[in-house]
Amino acid sequence: MQVDTAIIGAGAAGMMCAAHAGGQVLVIDHARAPGEKIRISGGGRCNFTNLHCAPDRFISGNPHFAKSALARYTQWDFLDLVERHGIAWHEKTLGQLFCDESARQIVEMLRGLMRAAGVELRLESRASGIARTAGGFAFDLEGPGGRERVTARNLVLASGGKSIPKMGATGFAYEVAAQFGLPVTETRAGLVPFTFSDKRFAPISGVATPVRLGAGGTAFEEALLFTHRGLSGPAVLQASSYWREGEAITVDLAPGSDLLEALRRQRQQAGRRNLTTELAQHLPARLVEHLAGQMDLSGNLADCSDARLRDLVERLTRWSLTPSGTEGYRTAEVTLGGIDTDALEARTMAARGLPGLYVIGEAVDVTGWLGGYNFQWAWSSGMAAARGSAAGGRGGGVWRLLRRHRWAWSEGLSAPGDPGSGPG
Repeated sequence: MQVDTAIIGAGAAGMMCAAHAGGQVLVIDHARAPGEKIRISGGGRCNFTNLHCAPDRFISGNPHFAKSALARYTQWDFLDLVERHGIAWHEKTLGQLFCDESARQIVEMLRGLMRAAGVELRLESRASGIARTAGGFAFDLEGPGGRERVTARNLVLASGGKSIPKMGATGFAYEVAAQFGLPVTETRAGLVPFTFSDKRFAPISGVATPVRLGAGGTAFEEALLFTHRGLSGPAVLQASSYWREGEAITVDLAPGSDLLEALRRQRQQAGRRNLTTELAQHLPARLVEHLAGQMDLSGNLADCSDARLRDLVERLTRWSLTPSGTEGYRTAEVTLGGIDTDALEARTMAARGLPGLYVIGEAVDVTGWLGGYNFQWAWSSGMAAARGSAAGGRGGGVWRLLRRHRWAWSEGLSAPGDPGSGPG
């Protein structure tokens, strides 16, 4: 089989790239269905992007790398695509956009774009024996139909990272990168719950409360959830990407409020009220009960001096905890680290010195915050590679011809490199 572009991975980035690369495109995935992470994301409704998407919401060894792809295909471009396909959506907190109905609508939209572009999708299939050739790449494709040799002018690695191995996630992209001399940075689980070996929070499992949680010099003000194994919730998942093993995290249980002033005021108005009763007006009662076993919360408000109240509030707003670890790739939403961005062209996601090789999505050392940022990186990096491969291969010939005759834009088309371009 001969194709212009072979894409390994039918996830968000791979499908986006396939739908817009042009020419003969082959997509390969070991799963039974494409877009499985899309399907399960956002509680089944897919948090497909974020209105506040910006480069500073991404973690990378090179904080500037993501700027080009994110600028050339933005959250507004993907939102326009969603709306043009009649998918109803809504905004939740902090700019997070979800489907009104089902994440399957995003999968079907991408599959429809791929069908319209004539993309061939091979599921329950694997690529092996990848090698460079004079005209690009060659590999063995093994699937339900047997084995065949594939040659491709372009090869796109879109197989993701190591997160959620039960869905088949592996380090395949890293292995291929290493084979071709592309450096891979340290990888670890990101957007993942913290664990505590003593299971100290098991008695209050299920309790949630808004907090400001800091790790590695960065803090997030969102919800925290106590679990049998440790800590979870949006604030924890966000901070986990900045945390390193052995470090402490800091939890402010009363973010955005003056708890000290509130306690002083109540001391004057209801001095006989028990301290724990008053704290339960500001924090979940079960959490207060749990904290009473660690902090001196005895007595009435009238018995508390300013110094004692100040010390108590300091402990509640600067609660220091040292997790034993995280739940790891088993439940991590993303993989931090990946193929080093120094080895890639930011504009096209092409590997430096290896014409025709591209790396996109989670396989790259670019990781977004929780809340739709990683999907936007998938759309943006996938589109960057699609445009890059089209310009460099047979698929780009049509666009070069249109430019030469100067009528592409008059026909309502857009060239690779322009927002919203590409077939479909």
